[in-house]
Amino acid sequence: MSWNTSPCRRGAFALCFLGLFPLSGPALAQTAAIASGGETVTVAGIDNILIRHPHAKGSLILLTGGDGRLDVGPNGQFRSGADNVLIRNRDAFAAKGYNVLLVDKDTRLATAVDTMAGLKRPVTVVATSAGTPRAAKGLLKGARPDRLVLTSAFLSPASGPSRSVMAMLGSPRLLPPTLVVHHRQDDCRFTRPAGVAPFQAWAGERVTVKWLEGGLQAGNPCRSRAHHGFNGQDAELVSLVASFAGQ
Repeated sequence: MSWNTSPCRRGAFALCFLGLFPLSGPALAQTAAIASGGETVTVAGIDNILIRHPHAKGSLILLTGGDGRLDVGPNGQFRSGADNVLIRNRDAFAAKGYNVLLVDKDTRLATAVDTMAGLKRPVTVVATSAGTPRAAKGLLKGARPDRLVLTSAFLSPASGPSRSVMAMLGSPRLLPPTLVVHHRQDDCRFTRPAGVAPFQAWAGERVTVKWLEGGLQAGNPCRSRAHHGFNGQDAELVSLVASFAGQ
């Protein structure tokens, strides 16, 4: 794949290099955070952030929770979501040997998958919390990743009041091999642990479930510093995701 350093051409498979900036301090939500080694790139008309590994063994696409916003700017900078469990571990995923794409709101997932496949397969979509129904929407609209990871997910009607991955897909046939990572003490009302078993029964052999316990609980039970966000268990989560993506 060639990288065009001229002004961005926004289109279905456009991926345009805009810059590079080293990490100079802690990444904080609502403050300009910088992806270490990251480039601002354009995927189907939306600015995303790409961290490239020089000898990648695969590619990860990270879907944050909440409203899905990263507010990506030039030079690998973004202003929202830096504390999300996937986004705060972006460099740790890259250190495991993967290209990593941080996806901003409204990016077409199918285009993101195809773009990253052009860099290195297998491509694994990793979604957390409210990002998990966005992953399901992407599958419905034609995204075909090699693997899928759902963490603290809106899995089934038993997970909580929001529309679940199971309800959205209707049938498990669109699921690639899927890893579910859930915390046994997740107190978020949208991602109750009770939602895991019905999803696993529905998806059958397509899904593997890994439970985490312990860690730290602080603040809003649906935010990143609670069990919902695997507070204090970042390294364990990164290892689970990286191992699954490398299978």
